[in-house]
Amino acid sequence: MTGLVIGDDHSVFLDAMSAVLVQRGYDVTVAHSVPDTIETVRRIQPDVCLIDRHFAGDNGITAISPMLAASARTKVLVLSADPDTEGIRQALHAGASGYLHKTRGVSALTRAIDRVQRGEVVVDVPKPVLARPPARQDDAHRLAGFLTARERECLLLLVEGLDTAGIATKLGVSAATVRTHVQSLMTKLGVHSRLEAASYAVRYRLLEDEVLRFPSTGTGLAGRRRRRTARPAAARPAAARTLSRTQPAIRRAASGGVAAKL
Repeated sequence: MTGLVIGDDHSVFLDAMSAVLVQRGYDVTVAHSVPDTIETVRRIQPDVCLIDRHFAGDNGITAISPMLAASARTKVLVLSADPDTEGIRQALHAGASGYLHKTRGVSALTRAIDRVQRGEVVVDVPKPVLARPPARQDDAHRLAGFLTARERECLLLLVEGLDTAGIATKLGVSAATVRTHVQSLMTKLGVHSRLEAASYAVRYRLLEDEVLRFPSTGTGLAGRRRRRTARPAAARPAAARTLSRTQPAIRRAASGGVAAKL
């Protein structure tokens, strides 16, 4: 049975959530303040701690590091009514395994709990309204570090100019699965469109060292990448050549050349 600690100062929300999660087979312990949550995590050593971003006048993100110090085995999932990108960055930087908007519902919450226990980083929030502030190179690579392998594959294919159908064919998955991965990678990078995601990857050189294995029979992109790995070590990395080749396409896209395709 998965052990949960829920830290929240809204009693009605806390009671309703704990009741529903108990019905779904979780072992739930509640806490009503930041210090109480940290102490409960230390004492119980739960599998996952759900903590409110804005907690009794405190910033719940500041409790993440003490909770992880108190229980290294515990995954922290931040719950918030705010979809702001900066809060997501702060939470992930502090060591949280996920950030979930409170409007997402119980099914999304239980999926997020299961995923963080498997070691995934989960971000599930509405599209942010505020524009992303300019990122430095190190910030961009830190955010890219939270992408899953499949999300990185989708990002590389966006850079290469493929649309949803093309990515789905290349990866052997459904269009709905591609849209889910693309929305997730956009949220993690703090961008608002596929075009911006591709431009962001090129600008900050996020995929230069990427080595992807596509489910292919040896033709097209997968075959070319396998053949490139057999070239002499002095040759440029395959991903670097991909980015060099696709940068003009990104610049054309920015001026409206392939925006409709993306």
